[in-house]
Amino acid sequence: MNEIFDFLFSQYKDYSTPFIVLEIIATIFGALSVVFSARNSILVYPTGLVSTALYVYLLYVGSLYGDMIINGYYFYMSIYGWWLWSRKDKQDGGTLKISKMQSKDNIVCLLIFMGSVIFVSSIYIYFDKFTYWWAYVDTFITGLFFIGMWLLAKRKLENWLFLIVGDIIAIPLFFLKGYTFTSMLSIFLTIVAFIGYFSWKKTLQNNPTTL
Repeated sequence: MNEIFDFLFSQYKDYSTPFIVLEIIATIFGALSVVFSARNSILVYPTGLVSTALYVYLLYVGSLYGDMIINGYYFYMSIYGWWLWSRKDKQDGGTLKISKMQSKDNIVCLLIFMGSVIFVSSIYIYFDKFTYWWAYVDTFITGLFFIGMWLLAKRKLENWLFLIVGDIIAIPLFFLKGYTFTSMLSIFLTIVAFIGYFSWKKTLQNNPTTL
């Protein structure tokens, strides 16, 4: 048992107590955010703002600039998504509904992916971080998460697919970087993302007019 505990948490022996507490809080609010997202609740955004703001600081301290940029983008998209989900449609007076991606969304997603990879790569080159193998993986999953968050803000069903792939890759990645609690969060996020996908899909099937 001690061997397992040491394997999972030995890296925290060099971390300060405030750092560990902040990561736990960020993890809790991140978990709450994805649960609210799966339930199609606007509370996904205020909880997400708390989590991402804390992660921006934690990842900056850890010099994980790619992940820091992802969470900075999450913070911005949480504000944008909160606004989109809460505003009323001028025609029917309703709020933004779940829908599927259209052909124009595919183009935007491709542009977001390409732009994020180029941007994060330039950051890693500037800080000379491509000496780490995981930096190359970071540039890829950053693109996935950027697309996923944009689609979430647009309330598109397919946001879950991009987030699922990104979360699965992030599980071992965060552990290897020394963020065990965040790695555990990624496991939880992956499970809830599957639940969220099928829940949103059922909502679409029950309300075909929202397609």
